[in-house]
Amino acid sequence: MSPDATVPTTEGILRAAAEWAWFPRGSEHEVSELQLVRYPARFGGGVRASRVASDLDAPAVLDHAIERTREWGETRLTFWTNAADSPDLEAELVARGAEHVDTVAVLARPVDGISIEVPEGVTAEVIRTLDHVREMDAVDVAVWQEQQPLSPEQLTQELAEIESANASGEGIRVLARIDGVAVSTGGCTIVGEFARLWGGGTVPEARGRGAYLAVLAERLRRASALGATTALVKGRVSTSAPILTRAGFVHYGDERGYTLTV
Repeated sequence: MSPDATVPTTEGILRAAAEWAWFPRGSEHEVSELQLVRYPARFGGGVRASRVASDLDAPAVLDHAIERTREWGETRLTFWTNAADSPDLEAELVARGAEHVDTVAVLARPVDGISIEVPEGVTAEVIRTLDHVREMDAVDVAVWQEQQPLSPEQLTQELAEIESANASGEGIRVLARIDGVAVSTGGCTIVGEFARLWGGGTVPEARGRGAYLAVLAERLRRASALGATTALVKGRVSTSAPILTRAGFVHYGDERGYTLTV
């Protein structure tokens, strides 16, 4: 991807990636020396940390994150690195025995001009009904091992949030099927010129059959209609990143996840 009038620079893409955080329903968060989000129990609990912007040194910033994690009554702090962090906490995390648990690639490309071939028998649709949400939840629980199923009340809340995002143009969620069976899902949120693609996953038994591609293609098509010009995604290097690269996404850097037991 080369910079032009409509495509952001490398610095702009990395900055947009650094500003991206998820606040699940029922979570708590604060932004001081860094961004901290306490996840609800149904997502495995713990605290996620990112987006460091502090005049303190790395040990002091990490001490603050650990203290806040304890104040929340949590015992697990997961930190995601980013090239825009100031200061960089990675060396301090390693020195304190943090475990490297995952790596995601920061990938981006223009929304338009993508040709994705989806195999026959694979379809994708925007989630709009309670039945869709139930199917989406079943896929998510199968994909994300720490995630617990939604309760009936939570299913209704999830649908309300999805309907609101659909109506406002803020974003969509997509469900893909193979021969009519729901096997893959993913979300898209519009933030300025960027279409943030998130939560993409396929149940283990259906991987490699084109469902993820169907979800990707539908999200990009809808993102273009909603006015986004650049697709931004953080793809796991071991799973989705190679698929996205083959679809024309450019690799701009990595974010590494470290977990520290406090």
